[in-house]
Amino acid sequence: MPDQVEFGSQARFTVEIADTAPERSTGLMNRAAMGSGQGMLFVYDAPGHPHFWMKDTLIGLDMIFLAPDGVVTRVHSNAVPLDETAIDGGPGVQYVLEINGGLAKAVGIAPGQAMRWSGLTDPAAPCN
Repeated sequence: MPDQVEFGSQARFTVEIADTAPERSTGLMNRAAMGSGQGMLFVYDAPGHPHFWMKDTLIGLDMIFLAPDGVVTRVHSNAVPLDETAIDGGPGVQYVLEINGGLAKAVGIAPGQAMRWSGLTDPAAPCN
C-alpha cells in the first residue's frame, strides 16, 4: 500500500514501502519508468551501513540515505541504470528513499533536512 513522505513544504512523494528482505532485494528492478512524485522507501529494522547497486534497474535514481530520526545523511545523485558499482550509504542509515535521478537536487533535498513520514521510529519532524 502506498504511503507519503515529505521534505518540508518543498517535496512530497507517494512511496512504496520495502520493509522485508525480499522487497528490499527486488527494489525498483526491471521497471521501465516511475512518476516524478513517486518513489520507494527502504525500511530497515535497525540502523546499519547499506550498500546499493543498480543491477537490473532500468531508470536512473537518486538515493537519499536517512538516519533513524529521518534526517538526511547523504544523497547519491543520478545512479546509473544497470551499473553494478556499489553505492555506499554510510553508517547509521535506517531508511533509503529512491526517487527519479536528478529530482533531489531539483527540489532541494540535501543532508541535514528531515523527512516526515508516519512510520519513523525516532522522528525529528513527525507527520501530523
